[in-house]
Amino acid sequence: QVQLVESGGGSVQAGGSLKLSCYASGFSSRTNCVGWFRQVSGKEREGVAVIYTGGENTYYSDSVKGRFTISRDFWKSMFYLQMNNLKPEDTATYFCGAVPGYCFFPPPSLENYSWGQGTQVTVSN
Repeated sequence: QVQLVESGGGSVQAGGSLKLSCYASGFSSRTNCVGWFRQVSGKEREGVAVIYTGGENTYYSDSVKGRFTISRDFWKSMFYLQMNNLKPEDTATYFCGAVPGYCFFPPPSLENYSWGQGTQVTVSN
């Protein structure tokens, strides 16, 4: 069973930076799509950035392209999201998510994803 544990959220002023971390374990598939999603209360969860573990391909939403970077440390089973030049509209609960197989982004469905518990990111003016 896939287990995902996030850390690194917090509060920051606009223009600041935060780095989220996700420890991932229990994969049964040799390759997976792992990434970061965010959700604001009352809205659907949306994809932010994902990485395909089989080829290191990365994909980003237009709203974060050029500001956020997803990466992984294979040996530590860690996935990261470096967030720079944060904006108030980036405020959300961020979730680490994973699904077996290749990345389709934005994902057509979140039905088969495994999720971490989420970490809050708050950006103030």
